[in-house]
Amino acid sequence: MTDATARLGSRDQDFEQLGIDRSAVRPWEDGARTDGAPGTYEWWYFDAHLDDGAKLVVVFLTKQFTDITQPLTPMIRLELELPDGTAHNKIATFPAAQFTASSEGCDVRIGDHSFSGDLHTYRITAELDGVSVDVTLTGEVPPWRPGTGHWWFGPGRHKLFAWLPAVPQGVVRATYQVGESAPVTTGGSGYHDHNWGNAPVNELINHWYWARGEAGPYTVIASHITAEKRYADTALPVFLLAKDGRVLADDGSRVTFETLGTYRDGTTGKPVAGVTRYQYRDGDDTYTVSFVRERDLAAAKLIDNLAGPKKLAARLAGFDGAYLRFTGELRVEHRTGSTLVDTHAAPAIWELMYLGPTHDGPRQGSGD
Repeated sequence: MTDATARLGSRDQDFEQLGIDRSAVRPWEDGARTDGAPGTYEWWYFDAHLDDGAKLVVVFLTKQFTDITQPLTPMIRLELELPDGTAHNKIATFPAAQFTASSEGCDVRIGDHSFSGDLHTYRITAELDGVSVDVTLTGEVPPWRPGTGHWWFGPGRHKLFAWLPAVPQGVVRATYQVGESAPVTTGGSGYHDHNWGNAPVNELINHWYWARGEAGPYTVIASHITAEKRYADTALPVFLLAKDGRVLADDGSRVTFETLGTYRDGTTGKPVAGVTRYQYRDGDDTYTVSFVRERDLAAAKLIDNLAGPKKLAARLAGFDGAYLRFTGELRVEHRTGSTLVDTHAAPAIWELMYLGPTHDGPRQGSGD
């Protein structure tokens, strides 16, 4: 690899050197992959659409990933949107001594809060500032990863961004409570993934769109990652389409990506697509996956998560990273030739993470 390259580890030697089985995900892959030391980051993520109309996101982090120079600084992020649209967004930081995580499987504890599971069944509990959740997630689509799930930037394999969708889709049973209101117990559909790395994400990646959802018999995970300018603006596509719980399409090199109806967000100043569309071609078959924005769940400047000298330094450096989360419609269309075979639509959640300066457009990347 040259200084200007970024690639997904998908070669046989990549699997061999990492000790990863190409045909199966193992429980240890969802265990702790870093020790929380300076120069690393890691998080375990969960989101759900609940049957009563509520939406839930819970993330356990070893630290704020926009500043990985700090030592282990465990954090929990909890976002609960009630059926009436009322949003409760909570973030809490804990002493390092209150964090434990197994390297053999997903068993993460931060204070009295926990995120644990075995690639099939997970239990997540958290309570922040009067908002509490207790969730069970049971997988319906098996754990999956694109290639090894490891992307390397620059020469060698020193700068890493890694990702594992441990539960691409699952059944949720959740109880949530806000303040003194009565607890609510409901079902739903959920997702869990795991990220880690050893280099500042904003030095590797300019921005990404990431989405997941279910529509009819289909499950979708779709992401379009654009590397920073120093890595040639390389586009790193990720795509999983499953039908009835079985993987149907997952070769990122067969995907084309487009954005439509771009506007400038008033809070963050970033260009945002009203529609993101992924098209997967396999012989005569074409699968088109579209995410159509209806409204924002979150829109924030990342600098607002910093404080004191770090915030001042970021401001002086011109850092203008942003995070946006959307809700809207996911639509999946399957065509054979020009014939529409089937189409399904359903609500979905997706995000835009903007870590670098506003980007003009990606170039196609490599999975090899």
